[in-house]
Amino acid sequence: MAVERIETRIHVEDALAEGATVGLGPERAHFLKHVLRLAPGAELALFNGRDGEYRARLDGVGKGWASLAVLEQRRAPAPEPDLWLVFAPLKFARIDFLAQKATELGVSALVPVFTRRTVVERVNLDRLRANAVEAAEQSERLSVPEVHEARRLDQAIGHWPEGRRLYVCAERGGAVPIARALADCLAGPAANLPAAFLIGPEGGFDPAELDALVKLPFVTPVSLGRRILRADTAALAALAVWQALRDAAANVDASG
Repeated sequence: MAVERIETRIHVEDALAEGATVGLGPERAHFLKHVLRLAPGAELALFNGRDGEYRARLDGVGKGWASLAVLEQRRAPAPEPDLWLVFAPLKFARIDFLAQKATELGVSALVPVFTRRTVVERVNLDRLRANAVEAAEQSERLSVPEVHEARRLDQAIGHWPEGRRLYVCAERGGAVPIARALADCLAGPAANLPAAFLIGPEGGFDPAELDALVKLPFVTPVSLGRRILRADTAALAALAVWQALRDAAANVDASG
């Protein structure tokens, strides 16, 4: 039976269980009271990435605080794909957009890395996470992507976790069409293995940097087609293809 939709969803850090009380700080209280204009008695949904989603009631709201009574569970925790987006930071609103849309497309982690041609020198991790939280609330996800500390690409690759396949989106370097590269990865039990996409900066990867990447045993270079895409477009295109093929493979397994 379909779960009745609740318009307002809030991500919280507190443990969620029937009968619990959750308190919100000034920023979230202000949002509920002055932006959404909710009054005591209003219902909303809470999730924390661990306990599923719960229906809650706004019991009270004042200057700098709000109190929520946790009612019953609406959705149980569910397994989610372990897919990282590793990306060279972008300027201004485009990195906000990327964090939001990557969250909607189901990534489990946002991993900013500085490549040789990356222009942006700093990443506001709090802002990145805030955008991910907002997108998770809007898209009805039960989790929020983890936001990793920004570091150099060579440092990230030097500590790459064993068993996680890295798909490097590149215009050259022996790249194969992304659908072909993902066909085996997303078939059967392999669909649940950890993976990641790497998106370079606007100017592309340095040739020596790309050559070193494609020689690594856990790297598969993939192509997104003949056109040269902007970095944020490339990221969303790759994630959308991965999501579509994964869902298709899951449906085949279920029907078989």
